[in-house]
Amino acid sequence: MKVSVKVPSTTANLGPGFDIFGLALPFYNEITVEETVIPHLGIEFHVYDEKGEENLYIKNEGEENIVFKAIKILYNFVGQEPDSLKITIKTGIPIARGLGSSASVIVGGLIAANELLGNPSDIDALLAIATEVEGHPDNVVPAFVGGFVVASQEDDGRVIYRKIEWNNDWKLTVCIPDFELQTGISRSVLPETVSYKDAIFNTKRCSMFIEALHTKDDKLMKLALQDKLHQPYREKLVPGLKEISNKIKNEEDIIGCVLSGAGPSLLVISKQNALEKAKDIINETYNNLNIKVDVLTVEIEQNGAYIESNGEEN
Repeated sequence: MKVSVKVPSTTANLGPGFDIFGLALPFYNEITVEETVIPHLGIEFHVYDEKGEENLYIKNEGEENIVFKAIKILYNFVGQEPDSLKITIKTGIPIARGLGSSASVIVGGLIAANELLGNPSDIDALLAIATEVEGHPDNVVPAFVGGFVVASQEDDGRVIYRKIEWNNDWKLTVCIPDFELQTGISRSVLPETVSYKDAIFNTKRCSMFIEALHTKDDKLMKLALQDKLHQPYREKLVPGLKEISNKIKNEEDIIGCVLSGAGPSLLVISKQNALEKAKDIINETYNNLNIKVDVLTVEIEQNGAYIESNGEEN
């Protein structure tokens, strides 16, 4: 038996909501988990790109793989060992671009494995496992449930979240530069401690962000997207972030530009009538930096991960 799960991309932080805010986007990974017929054959991984070409095959080296790590925790939770599984990933989310590629495969692997096991775990348990492996819930929660979410992992491991309606008048333009930035490197430039002043600044901005969503207040959201906890430190790793942010400050109908997760992708939020202006600014900036970039206007993915097929054949 095998189960295939389709999981959306995510963008996290959205400025001030560091490790708190997350939003699902319409790029997808497909994760298939299959029980092999002969026991004790070990773990097989197959990874395919968007063209269907296999670019990675690993056998019996799954212990360090984040997908297998999550699946093993789930199996152990119900008193079993995942000793004979074939895991296949079809990638549609760019890797190491700050678009939640690792969260998506963790979530997909867990949902598929849970289905194979007869669904012994509810979403709360799956979220706790996914967050334990990923490290924080801002990507895994919207990958599970879609939309915009506020999420927190509590001291006991529980993940508390709420899904909040996004203002459909605020359009999303994703710019994906043609270079990778590993999350570990992006995290390494962050300070171990921050000042009360900066912490309070971000607390105020998070409050403004939620109020702006509820009231659909463009001006308040423009203020709310400011951050002092992570983006100022990451600017040196992400060409284009500071330049684009400065260029759009006085553009009335462009709400703001934020780093997507750990980067290097950026998310520009604007009104419908400013989409072309936003794209022009992005393209001009990266042309000047001599960096190739994909610029895409997208809708929010509201539905989250789902089982695409369940049975002997996909």
